[in-house]
Amino acid sequence: MMRTLFLQPPSFDGFDGGAGSRYQAKREIRSFWFPTWLAQPAAMVDGSRLIDAPPARMGMEPILEDVKNRDLVVMHTSTPSFASDVRVAQMLKDANPNLKIGMVGAKVAVQPDESMAKGGPIDFVARNEFDFTIKEIAEGRDFKDVDGITWRNSNGVVTANRDRAMIEDMDSLPFVTEVYKRDLKIEDYFIGYLMHPYISIYTGRGCKSRCTFCLWPQTVGGHRYRTRSPEHVAAEIRLAKQYFPQVKEFMFDDDTFTDDLPRAEAIAREMGKLGVTWSCNAKANVPYETLKIMKENGLRLLLVGYESGNQQILHNIKKGMRVEVAKEFTKNCHKLGIKIHGTFIVGLPGETKETIQETIQFAREINPHTLQVSLAAPYPGTFLHKQATENGWFNEAEAELIDENGVQIAPLHYPHLSHTEIFDSVEEFYRKFYFRAPKIASIVNEMVRSPQMMKRRLREGVEFFQFLKDRHAA
Repeated sequence: MMRTLFLQPPSFDGFDGGAGSRYQAKREIRSFWFPTWLAQPAAMVDGSRLIDAPPARMGMEPILEDVKNRDLVVMHTSTPSFASDVRVAQMLKDANPNLKIGMVGAKVAVQPDESMAKGGPIDFVARNEFDFTIKEIAEGRDFKDVDGITWRNSNGVVTANRDRAMIEDMDSLPFVTEVYKRDLKIEDYFIGYLMHPYISIYTGRGCKSRCTFCLWPQTVGGHRYRTRSPEHVAAEIRLAKQYFPQVKEFMFDDDTFTDDLPRAEAIAREMGKLGVTWSCNAKANVPYETLKIMKENGLRLLLVGYESGNQQILHNIKKGMRVEVAKEFTKNCHKLGIKIHGTFIVGLPGETKETIQETIQFAREINPHTLQVSLAAPYPGTFLHKQATENGWFNEAEAELIDENGVQIAPLHYPHLSHTEIFDSVEEFYRKFYFRAPKIASIVNEMVRSPQMMKRRLREGVEFFQFLKDRHAA
């Protein structure tokens, strides 16, 4: 077995580029998701180590020392971080010229040839799902015999092997919590809308929805929801409770946990038996009966992608959602006491000054507990990227999607709506949602009831205003 290091490299200060992050950039507040996509193959390679440098605040020095005794390094990369990650890879090769370096992630999955061309120190990239791909490489299999990779031979010739079949038996994957226990400090990971400390895992991969902007289903996970059994999920949560008694909340980070309602209900009942608090990603169409079962069995919060309050934009991005259904769903969540972290995107196809105001008003009306507003990001491999390129909405010079400080830019523009107008609307959205009397009152009441929440909200407020300052400086 090759001595293997799985690496999330150092990056911009506060840059949330983890494999679980859907928008790799500095956020309005500091946050870090668990590196679950790296932890999964790490759990399959005996003697491996996972280093997640950004949340651990780790620089290159200890990493360069570590790789002197490694045979293989597997790095997770993304479109915004790729150039920086290639520089890190070169530093690793300089420290250990015999090292084999591979990259995984959506960026290299959809642009393997370009990634190899621009990544001189890279020996291979893994396309699509890469768990068993990495396992076979770590076992010493010749690159030419490994499905699912594009690789460089000793003469510098780049070759693409045949695709790897998707994993169907998701219960065959080992628990990532074993790697969390071995290599990570869970207190390093925090998300403003989740209780701290938390743990996130996947209970399945893929998403039935066809949202044109969404990265993972179009590049790695696919559009079939391939799932672990409720019993398998419960067994991992039981183990995680044993390993991490300090955890206050478990997050199921599947793209859309509620794609399979009977299974969601079955897992909820298992969580109820374990007495844990949990949250998940959901589409805004879950029926009241399912919501009630989930709430009665420990559900605290749903992360919901509303994206827009304009019906035509939802049609344009193939969201498969009606505004009225989303309103009724949100009303039911409020009735049951389920908190919602709502996510919205400005700058999607069809956006105008008027639709931005319509979405802001929609958000104020449905009133999720918290929200985040992102800029439409045309990631390579998505239909939105193809559409934007063909229609001239996107400048390839801005392909990295972030500025030199790691802050997300507004790469899309339309004849009737400029980059600047889209960019500035994010701040306006936050101001009009949060700086209104009812919302301020609810936040103050929440802080008064909980000293821990007061400390968190004050910290987030400082970070948020610093973020706005950085945006204006840019």
